[in-house]
Amino acid sequence: MADASGASSVVSNPSDSGELPVSVPSTSAPGSRATSPTRRQGSVPLPNTLPTSRVDRLLLQRLRKSQSGTALYKEAQVAEEQQERSVYSSYDSGGSQRLLVVANRLPVSAYKDKQGRWQLQVSAGGLVSALMGVSNFKTMWVGWPGVYVEEGPDRDALTEALARENYLPVYLDPRTVDLHYNGFCNSVLWQLFHYIPLNLESKLSDTRTLNFQWKAHQEANRKFAEAVFDDYEEGDVVWCQDYHLMLLPALLKARYPKMKVGWFLHTPFPSSEIYRTLPVREEVLRAVLKADLIGFHTYDYARHFVSACTRILGLEGTPEGVEDNGSLTRVAAFPIGIDPERFQRALERVDVRSHIAELLNRYAGRKVMLGVDRLDMIKGIPQKLLAFEEFLEEHPEWRDKVLLVQIAVPSRTDVPEYQKLRSMVHEIVGRINGHYGTLTHVPIHHLDRQLSFHELCALYAITDVALVTSLRDGMNLVSYEYVACQSDNAGVLILSEFTGASQSLGAGAILVNPWNITDLSAAIGDALTMTEAERRERHRQNHMHITIHTSQTWAETFISELNDTHVEAELRTKHIPPQLEMDCVLRDFTRSKQRLLVLGYNATLTTAVEAPRQPKRHFDQIQAMTRVAPTVYNSIASLSNEPNTTVVVFSGSDKARLDETFGNLNVWLAAENGIFMRPPPDEVGDQEDWATMGEVPKKEWMESVQLVFDYFCERTPRSFVEARETSVIWNYKYADVEFGRLQARDLLQHLWTGPISNAPVNIVQGSKSVEVRPVGISKGLAMQRLLLAMAERNGIEACDFDFVMVAGHFLARDENIFTFFEGVQVKPAENQGELILQYSGAWIAFS
Repeated sequence: MADASGASSVVSNPSDSGELPVSVPSTSAPGSRATSPTRRQGSVPLPNTLPTSRVDRLLLQRLRKSQSGTALYKEAQVAEEQQERSVYSSYDSGGSQRLLVVANRLPVSAYKDKQGRWQLQVSAGGLVSALMGVSNFKTMWVGWPGVYVEEGPDRDALTEALARENYLPVYLDPRTVDLHYNGFCNSVLWQLFHYIPLNLESKLSDTRTLNFQWKAHQEANRKFAEAVFDDYEEGDVVWCQDYHLMLLPALLKARYPKMKVGWFLHTPFPSSEIYRTLPVREEVLRAVLKADLIGFHTYDYARHFVSACTRILGLEGTPEGVEDNGSLTRVAAFPIGIDPERFQRALERVDVRSHIAELLNRYAGRKVMLGVDRLDMIKGIPQKLLAFEEFLEEHPEWRDKVLLVQIAVPSRTDVPEYQKLRSMVHEIVGRINGHYGTLTHVPIHHLDRQLSFHELCALYAITDVALVTSLRDGMNLVSYEYVACQSDNAGVLILSEFTGASQSLGAGAILVNPWNITDLSAAIGDALTMTEAERRERHRQNHMHITIHTSQTWAETFISELNDTHVEAELRTKHIPPQLEMDCVLRDFTRSKQRLLVLGYNATLTTAVEAPRQPKRHFDQIQAMTRVAPTVYNSIASLSNEPNTTVVVFSGSDKARLDETFGNLNVWLAAENGIFMRPPPDEVGDQEDWATMGEVPKKEWMESVQLVFDYFCERTPRSFVEARETSVIWNYKYADVEFGRLQARDLLQHLWTGPISNAPVNIVQGSKSVEVRPVGISKGLAMQRLLLAMAERNGIEACDFDFVMVAGHFLARDENIFTFFEGVQVKPAENQGELILQYSGAWIAFS
């Protein structure tokens, strides 16, 4: 289990990485030249240069579209264009920007020399070389320095030495490191992400240990966040790395909501059925979703993450990412690679060429196969050895003509499972060498140690077949390194289909299932007997990919997309009302003469009953437990008794629910989205009955629709039907998300071709519901009728409101009632003459 800041190969550092075979968002401009359209007076000038990013093209398209039509509201249009242009001009793709790379471990090793001074040794790894190639950014690293130094002059000296090289240390005490890194990160998250079940035995101590590890993990992430806050400047880009820091995006956004935060996972992300076994699954997902951009190695991992968010959190998955109440977290796949020029330069060194000649002379007359792995359960070393044993058994003519060199870098040697794995590998190697070896030749050379970079390059160069048989790997950059060193030899790559690299190097490699020993043995035979023409064609395809998808390209693409995503989020929120300014609201409320408060009911005055990790309840139980908090109820009661203050409660619920909750208050009630209305009690306390606003809707269709809904309720577990007086709703919010969507699609087909084909009804599709209700129902129209009823009851002067506040749950759902108060003319009954009510600048709030 490695840090994201480590080396690119497993020999230098046990870091997992991945690759994506699909196209990634391009930051290069098209080849055609854009022409500037005629500029309209008062419009915003279009940029003369061709946009170089997705956001630039988006803004240019919006500006051209807005300038091509007639401006009905010219001042508002120009103001909107200038607002978008300000976002455009503020977008800075580089130059003065700083990049804060936050990783669990700094890419340096700190040690003291003979004079007692701190010295730093830089780790030349994949992530380090990738970010060295990023231009227009000043890169700062934030992470654990690998040592713990008590507060005092010694720590100050180390901090100063790190700061000179743009490293910001996060000091973690040994206990936190053990519980956070060795415990929760490696024993829980890493295992789960590689499809290894959690190791919780039937002992209470295991549960307590997990709780201690989780608390230490939270504390470690908080310390990382504090280190970022100490050095953060407005406009900085913060890039969080790997599973160690999954809680960090939420901590950063809590203090700086406009901070540009990206998060990248360097391991696989498991399917939702595996991930849901994590005890703190919801807390981790919600923390990661606070990032602006979430990156994975492959499309499969990104798809698994989105699926986990939809199935576990009940959020909406889109092609762009995950949507939560209007806010979008972009989820994408980005190819990672190596720096191939570094390997090509190494092959040109005199000492490396000498080592290559020495190896060629030693292994003359034999084909060389190579395996370079960390001694880990997921690397498939036993499967590789068993397949080689079967190949030697079935092909005796190759026994003295082929050699397997297996480099197994030791890791976590103090863990019993790894000790058992090492013993198993040694036993298999001994058995094969003892059975098929001779006095002058053994078929396997096994090394339990790490090679230097130049030794590894020489070994790559003389290898004829590389074997990568991982059982689960995020990327495995060993395959990339092998291809980079094979320009002359054009060796064959046998690659496990369970690695991320298989989706990018699959065109040139032989893909295998490492669990199928027979097929893996056959692949070894195919690789050893492959013609030179086929070998060179396969190598050409792989080499072309690694030279295009380099580590520098990966880093630049991610950062560019993070900048684009952040600007797109700003554009999306330009039309959303800002956070309610309570001081201004109180000031206007105090100064006003006539006040109108329009409040939603569900999820606005009430709170969700379903809590994380609580037992799931039936809909009837949830509805019965949904209550307005006493403090909220008392506040509404006080407001309704204020002079010249009118309170309206709007709800999609039935009359009985509102009557039960607000029946004794001096408020106007509108039930079932405004079909039914009931005024407050009069001065003597007499209560009027509910009245229908408009024509009484026909209900002949309700019985047949109810039958269809009941049928699908039986077919869809955990779905339910809510029958109201004028509408029927089928809700599948507690059902399986994917199955619920399929059932909803089938249900709509039944409705359109059956009971409502000629009925005067509308179908309203919610995020996880289907509602059938009469035509002509909208909250905006109901609000207009409600104002007319107020004028008839209390007089025209009582409706001359100079303070209006509207509060709802979700902007898109209640948009028509919000826009109603932006400017509307209302006419009462004919016998009252004409009444014009003009409302503008109303206070709008939504949760």
